[in-house]
Amino acid sequence: MKKITDARPKIALFAYSQPGYACLEELIANKANVSAVFTHIDAEDEGIWFDSVFELAKENNIKVYRSKKVDEEALKIFAASEADIIISAYYRAIIPDEILNAAKLGAYNLHGSLLPKYRGRACINWAVLNGEKQTGVTMHVMTAKADKGDIIAQEAFPIEINDTGHTVFLKVSQAVRIIIKKYLPVLENGTAKHSIQDESQATKFGRRCPADGIIDWTKDANTIYNLIRSVTHPFPGAFTFFAKQKLFIWWAEPILDSVLREKIDYTKYKPGDIIKLDDKVIIKCGSNCLLLKKVAWEQQPDKLPNDAVFKSTLKTGAHLGEVLIESE
Repeated sequence: MKKITDARPKIALFAYSQPGYACLEELIANKANVSAVFTHIDAEDEGIWFDSVFELAKENNIKVYRSKKVDEEALKIFAASEADIIISAYYRAIIPDEILNAAKLGAYNLHGSLLPKYRGRACINWAVLNGEKQTGVTMHVMTAKADKGDIIAQEAFPIEINDTGHTVFLKVSQAVRIIIKKYLPVLENGTAKHSIQDESQATKFGRRCPADGIIDWTKDANTIYNLIRSVTHPFPGAFTFFAKQKLFIWWAEPILDSVLREKIDYTKYKPGDIIKLDDKVIIKCGSNCLLLKKVAWEQQPDKLPNDAVFKSTLKTGAHLGEVLIESE
């Protein structure tokens, strides 16, 4: 007796990271006919915080291949999969046209923004960094021009003021599940409705690297807070320098307490100056101040800013800056 999935269109999934894992898990839950999965070899220099697409596929006896890019072996496995539909979810390499054009029922990507806004790379981190109040996931047709194909579906959700890049990633993963569950039937029967993207609303952002996490204390406290929460754990982090050492600010918050704010004489301090009030460590910004909550020297564990390890450094009169600054 054939499996119930044998009569359904075959799906080749290109997936990685937590949204990719969520996509495969939802396809399995909906008994989709996944004939092959393509994923990546984990990079040795990347902290892997997300679940493994490779392991999930193996556990469910699905043909799976991992590589850095779509190589000759991937092309052979794809041809053997006889896929009718291609779905991509956070796959990091370019999928060649010869694969995209082979899917009779179409090739679709799940992108972590509400297209046409936030095309490009690191769209989740950029959205948090820019203080956006909302983002989401878009399923769109894959074309030669990245992130520009017709929209099939969108699932929006709010970015709360205390969300981080990580928590928004998890929300993206949940939105992927919702879209797959709702739109898998129309992908399989070829009746998905297409909407052309409005190019006048398009924005595009590039790849981020660890060096982009440097803090400019002349910016306002809210802007710096958005940087910190966009790249805090498990991402590379926001940092500054003190006494020739890199200091990571893993969490901090703008001072909203009016009583605490009244205790600070803003005219006495310049951006980057440290202000110690009781057990609180505060940094003057371009406007307002940030209350440090969790910090660490490079490659050291997170600690509270009033921990003994910072007693001789994080004190009133000291200064944090973009460049290496000698303490007095």
